[in-house]
Amino acid sequence: MSWTDERVELLKKMWGEGQSASQIAKELGGVTRNAVIGKVHRLGLSNRTTGGGSKAAAEPKEKPAPKAAAKPKAQPKTEPARPVTPEPVAEAPAAEPKPSTPARKQIIPAGQPLPPQPSANEIPAEALAKVNEIEKKAKKLSLMELTERTCKWPVGDPATEDFWFCGLPVQQGKPYCEAHVGVAFQPMSSRRDRKR
Repeated sequence: MSWTDERVELLKKMWGEGQSASQIAKELGGVTRNAVIGKVHRLGLSNRTTGGGSKAAAEPKEKPAPKAAAKPKAQPKTEPARPVTPEPVAEAPAAEPKPSTPARKQIIPAGQPLPPQPSANEIPAEALAKVNEIEKKAKKLSLMELTERTCKWPVGDPATEDFWFCGLPVQQGKPYCEAHVGVAFQPMSSRRDRKR
């Protein structure tokens, strides 16, 4: 459907009469309500202040005369508030300990630096040996092949073609396999001890 001059004139006439976009679309045929609204905006006709479908509604109505300013009502007198003393509350019985909820994962916003990662000299030699053995057995997945059940430990430089992810089965509740969890998640006390 194209907007011919005749159709545009009919649109302007009906819009000026206060007809709705749906009514205009139905009258024109082959055009949607949204197309009519779009054309109205492109033609600059969208500042219609009257609604309805009759010319009588388009005629300005007389404004009512302004009302005389009303006198402010007198405020009723109120007594000052009395202090309320709290009633003694009976101690509640000791609540049973709730089962521990899993810790929420920390979400780092884009553009923010990552938390400090352990360097190679902070990782125990036996953990590094285990990681080297595991990486020989790794599935070497691409980013698009990762799932919730595959280890997401990156190996290599992301700027090269030799970059891949471990891909072995993950440890329960962790993003990495058992070997990579041993490297990534170390207790703070053991990390402090190694630095000394």
